[in-house]
Amino acid sequence: MTPLSPKYDPDTPEVICRFIRHRLDIARAAGVVLGLSGGLDSTVVAALCVRALGKGRVLGLLMPEEGPDKEALEAVKWLGVRVRAYRLGRLTRPIIKELPFKPGRVASGNLLARVRMVLLYLEANQHNLLVVGTGNKSELLTGYFTKFGDGAADLLPIGDLYKTQVRELAEVLGVPGRIRRLVPTAGLYPGQTDEGELGITYERLDSVLLGFELGLDRHRISGRTGIPKPDLDRILKRIRSTVHKRHLPPIPKLGIRTVGTDWREEILEEE
Repeated sequence: MTPLSPKYDPDTPEVICRFIRHRLDIARAAGVVLGLSGGLDSTVVAALCVRALGKGRVLGLLMPEEGPDKEALEAVKWLGVRVRAYRLGRLTRPIIKELPFKPGRVASGNLLARVRMVLLYLEANQHNLLVVGTGNKSELLTGYFTKFGDGAADLLPIGDLYKTQVRELAEVLGVPGRIRRLVPTAGLYPGQTDEGELGITYERLDSVLLGFELGLDRHRISGRTGIPKPDLDRILKRIRSTVHKRHLPPIPKLGIRTVGTDWREEILEEE
């Protein structure tokens, strides 16, 4: 039986670069801004933006909770882009101090992600930039991102690439090996890792997600991946429970055409 594994298309870099340029042309934006953590996804997206637009039109924000991350500094050195640094702890501590309760670990982590989003959009508004998100398809399908945090962006260049495909793209782009080998983490709290929270490696997760994308049933996916059905059910449950993260907030149908449901943007096209 042929194993399930997302295939990498050699045309991917050029397709994404054309997409980035097209979105900027539509918005008449001067450039892009994105958060740089030094991880694989943000480094790959930044490299694609540089390839599409040139270094001068790309601004990276370093936004650690406290001190600078050496991984982020290494990525910046390799990319050669302009950067600005913010220490999030100075911004989040006053907010937490005003709360009538102590937020838990997840809530505190989500606060960090949402403050990063605020800073990105402040920079974007001030300098006529588009905010570029760094989420990949594996994260989007499993809801592994903060709603209105790192999930908020004007475009998602690698949003249709599974994590394993992003790794292949990173090698094609020449991303330094040390960055490619970093353990994936959202950086929301100490010791946090993607695969630890998801409970599965990205290689196995992507094979399952591809199976669902191809319309295969659980029996066939399990047979081709060797992953037990209870684990498949857990992944499927996660996909279903995070649908709200991938759509606009639900709106009750009252008018003729409703935004996010059956509104047609083409009716506004110039004649």
